[in-house]
Amino acid sequence: MRAMSASRVRRTVAGVLSVGVAGAGLLAAGAATLDALFPPPLDRLHDLSVTVTDRSGDPLRVFLNRSGAWRLPAGAEAVDPLFLGLLTAYEDRRFSQHPGVDPAAMARAAVQNLAAGRVVSGASTLSMQVARLLEPRPRTFSAKLVETARALQLEWRYGKPGVLGMYLTLAPYGGNVEGIRAASLTLFGKPPRELTVGEAALLVALPQAPSLLRPDRAAERARAARDKVLDRAVAAGVLAPRAAEEAKTEPVPSARLALPSSAPHLARTVKARHPAETVVATTLDGYLQRGLEDLARRERETLHERAGLAILVIDNRTRAVLAYVGSPDALDERRQGPIDMVRAVRSPGSALKPFIYGLGFDDGVIHPLTQVADVSTRFGDYAPRNFDRGFSGELTIREALQRSLNVPAVLVLDRVGPVRFADALRRAGARLVLPAGASQPGLPVALGGASISLWDMAGLYAGLARGGLTAPLRVEPDAPAGIESRLLSAAAAQQVRAILEGTAPPAGVVQDPAFQSASPIALKTGTSYGFRDAWAFGVTERYTVGVWVGRPDGTPSPDRFGRNTAAPLLYRVFDRLPRDRGRPAGPLAADATPPALLGRLSAGEAAGQPVAAARGLDKPRLVFPSDRMVLEALALDGTEPLKLSASGGRRPLSWLVNGRRVAISPIRRDAEWRPDGPGTVRITVVDADGRSDSATVEIR
Repeated sequence: MRAMSASRVRRTVAGVLSVGVAGAGLLAAGAATLDALFPPPLDRLHDLSVTVTDRSGDPLRVFLNRSGAWRLPAGAEAVDPLFLGLLTAYEDRRFSQHPGVDPAAMARAAVQNLAAGRVVSGASTLSMQVARLLEPRPRTFSAKLVETARALQLEWRYGKPGVLGMYLTLAPYGGNVEGIRAASLTLFGKPPRELTVGEAALLVALPQAPSLLRPDRAAERARAARDKVLDRAVAAGVLAPRAAEEAKTEPVPSARLALPSSAPHLARTVKARHPAETVVATTLDGYLQRGLEDLARRERETLHERAGLAILVIDNRTRAVLAYVGSPDALDERRQGPIDMVRAVRSPGSALKPFIYGLGFDDGVIHPLTQVADVSTRFGDYAPRNFDRGFSGELTIREALQRSLNVPAVLVLDRVGPVRFADALRRAGARLVLPAGASQPGLPVALGGASISLWDMAGLYAGLARGGLTAPLRVEPDAPAGIESRLLSAAAAQQVRAILEGTAPPAGVVQDPAFQSASPIALKTGTSYGFRDAWAFGVTERYTVGVWVGRPDGTPSPDRFGRNTAAPLLYRVFDRLPRDRGRPAGPLAADATPPALLGRLSAGEAAGQPVAAARGLDKPRLVFPSDRMVLEALALDGTEPLKLSASGGRRPLSWLVNGRRVAISPIRRDAEWRPDGPGTVRITVVDADGRSDSATVEIR
């Protein structure tokens, strides 16, 4: 046969190559068409648990996915490289080399299975396992063919990193736990990047038979499976023999741990705001949040079996919420734990008084040293009384606020105007809810005659540390800062805060002196009518803390009020905060005598009228001693008092000697005074309306 010419050979080779290229092209085109017609089913991959995180990115709360499983997304970056080495050594040694199907492994498995007469070896790659996890099917020959095609498709579409992330997300670990992150948290209480060698080996082994190998149910089987992974890793050169032997001494977990479930009320709220996201970040400090939740659970044991509490902590610099406790236990139906008491609307009692006085300062109605009479006073048909049912008589506005007296607060609100006050709160972002049937706020607002939430109240108090400026509180780090509103002037806010810093802590509470001097707590408490709600608010330069205690169903809790119930808890919250080295509010801007026009706030100058004045009482008159009287002191050593007596005037009566108050008569019209020695003195009696009578007396 005559040899083929060189040109003919070249044409033949070219023709064969053309046919091959054309065939490959047709094959690729056919694969692309099939891929488009039959995309991989990713519904299970997209059905993920939502994780709400703290400000550091650590999980606060994890929610079940739609199918009731704990399934958290994970990629190769979520695990230590050693875990990946153990995984591929045990499951798929040629994972980095094959296109999704390993022909060598398939041939080996076929030979072993034929020789044994039964299935003793499998050839599933990680990609094929992912295909089965995405689309579970009965284990049949046709299902195996579909699984093989899907494996090739997955690798073609997503590459090795994508396939590996799918496996780490979907791998079963028994029960409703799926994926490496959920398994690591439920078995070891930590993220997968922090696993030891033995822990990593156990999590490589469990997906092979998750129900049979669960360590909390079959510890010895789980241990044996883990050790098998370690032995194979040594054989593959992934792990040193000594490291494997040390890992075999590690115990296997005997129980599953609960996934993080902190801040349940807030987590539920922010999750609802982001329905398309699987990770939602918050501003909460996870360590502080968990500590305050533990504190709340301990505190509830001191309360009525149906009572609850709520705590809110704010960073004043950014208005970020650092801790949010809506109830001691969100699952406690007896205490109505599912109700978020941070957002619930309740009567604040006296807790709004600081803002009434602040507006009074801004309006020029009062000064911190303005004199005011705390006496029985009627405002139309409204006659407020104090918490202890008594009255304190003559005192300053500063003292009235520190002691949370009711009549002075109502007097100031009457001058400021309850409608204007409510509107100022509304513009500051706080919503007052009036009683049913009320068309506009009235004077009882000063004492809790309208309702408000702990959330809104804490925002108002944070404004005291921000120079009187309020803005929306933030629970998400990316939330806009919000528009600031001026509730009080900087001077008024400073005056209010300075006054509240002078409020004594509740009985039995001892604060660290160094902390108190560095940044004292500006404290205000409140108790609603009938002991239904106990409140406490504390402000320092850095932090604002708000506390509510009571029964969510509104039932009274006798003898539980703000100062003896909520305030001690507030101080325990501050004990858990970093030491605040910010500056205190400092002394009052004007500790000197107030301007003459602000020297006194009289009930007669407001709408309120003293009850006694309504009866037509005359001004006070000294009965004894009378003017120019000479008295013989029976003893000048201070043991024998001098009787003082007056008539008329509205009680309480204040007694002054040479301008210094020496006695007060809240009920009777007489008093006692002990002379210091012989001499001439001027004795004055002043009634609640500021009316007076004087006498000059010589003591011999």
